[in-house]
Parts: sequence; C-alpha cells; structure tokens
Amino acid sequence: MSKLPKTKNQKVGYVLGLTGGIATGKSTAAAVFLKHGIPVIDGDIIAREVVEPNTQGLRSLVQEFGEVILKKDGTLDRGALAKIIFHSDRRRKKLDKLLDPFIRHAIKEQIREKKANYPLVVVDIPLLFEGHYEEEVDAVAVVYLPEDLQVQRLMKRNQLSYEDATQRIQSQFSIEEKKERADIIFDNRRSKEELTQQIENWLADFRL
Repeated sequence: MSKLPKTKNQKVGYVLGLTGGIATGKSTAAAVFLKHGIPVIDGDIIAREVVEPNTQGLRSLVQEFGEVILKKDGTLDRGALAKIIFHSDRRRKKLDKLLDPFIRHAIKEQIREKKANYPLVVVDIPLLFEGHYEEEVDAVAVVYLPEDLQVQRLMKRNQLSYEDATQRIQSQFSIEEKKERADIIFDNRRSKEELTQQIENWLADFRL
C-alpha cells in the first residue's frame, strides 16, 4: 500500500523517511532505491560518524561515561559502552539525549544538500518515530513484517534465542504502531522480489 505525495511541488526535493522494525527488510528496501539512483541518507552511518575520534559527540560521551569507553587508539569501545547502558534505562536515555543533536544536525545538513540536486531523497532511520524525525521528512514509508515473522528472521539472522530476539524487538515501537503511523507501507511478508516490485511500482507512480 502506498500513498503518493499530494503537494504541487512533489518532485522538487521530496524527502521520504524510510523505517521499519529490526529484521523487517529495511536495508533491502534502501538498496532498491539506491539501485534506481535515489540517494539514501543512512542514519546508522551518521550515528557512527558523530562519535569518531576528535568529534564533539565522542567528547560528550567521554565526559558523561568516562574514558573507560575508549580503546587504546582513542576510538569508541562500543562493547564497553554497551555494558554501561545495557541494564540502565536512565543511562540509555542519557546516551540518546547526548547524541541526538549531533545526529539530527548531520541528517538535516545532508537532506539540505541532497534536496538541491535530486527530486527524491530517502532518509533511512531505524528509530524514525522513536526519535520524532517525522517533521524532517515529507512522508514516512514503513517496511512491514508481522512480529512473529520478525522474531523468526531475527533469530535466524543473528543466531539469537527466542527470548533475546523478542527482547530486542520489543525495545522499539511495535511494528503495528509503525504501520499505523506510516504514509506508505511496503509489505515484506513474501519474497525479496515482491518487496522490490512494490518499491519500483511506487517509484514509477512518483515519477509520473
């Protein structure tokens, strides 16, 4: 199911937010857009870039959590940071609060740059709704997979137990809530080829 943009200038720097749940196929969807020459801004890559050595993002983390989160070469020790925040909801929220301004600024800058040169820009943000990024995009597309299939795919992909897979999935908004809030839904219950076809059909309609 898809809903096309209804603005007069729908083909001038239109920004599509792309999201989904863990293991729903969002990366596969992003690859389809890239294959068709659509620029994709990757929120995960940006989140890594803002904590590279000598960035304000990394300095903010060290100030909050201590130098224990650094490796000997000065890079972020993600394992050490994960141990600190894993069992503390307060610390996890603090981490998000510290990094959000840097991530949001970088995403907005890339959107501004790409909009000037492309009719359609895709912004791939796993926690789009959780981070309230709806205001940064013109529409939101959700790659949908029911939670039972989501659990199965995550268990297989990451070699996780049922309990671990379920815990990871339930740490985010439910996929049903994301589906309800979406402007566009790409249904991934069947094959990769069918998901690809849905996206290509949407692109064909967009380009009319």
